[in-house]
Amino acid sequence: MKKLILVLFIGLVSFSMNAQEKLAKIEFKETTIDYGTIDKGADGVRTFEFTNTGDAPLIISKVSSSCGCTVPKKPKDPIMPGQTGEIEVKYDTKRVMPIRKTITVLSNAETPTVSLKIKGEVIDPSKTSVLAKKEKSVMEQ
Repeated sequence: MKKLILVLFIGLVSFSMNAQEKLAKIEFKETTIDYGTIDKGADGVRTFEFTNTGDAPLIISKVSSSCGCTVPKKPKDPIMPGQTGEIEVKYDTKRVMPIRKTITVLSNAETPTVSLKIKGEVIDPSKTSVLAKKEKSVMEQ
């Protein structure tokens, strides 16, 4: 009986210690950035802003992209509770195509994996204007 009480006491003490554990929490201002329609060769850099709303330092261990055409950059230093940080994403706008990419963020936060998205479309203005002129002339006929 004494052993049972001892085991229950130790379990209760360890449970209460774990309940008081400090955690980092990552909260993004937005999880999707829409580039809209941009020209080939335009500035492809965008920034995801976030805040550590937890009570422990936030450490971003890895940021990766679903494609080599998107290069994310993570903060080097821990983000202290209440502070903000940013993840910079650079999309290669030399590729004329729709943009649908995912950036995965790994950290020590309460939710350790977060998916961010970028979307939009890169167009070549020189080709678009030729196509627009053809469509206009076909419609006028």
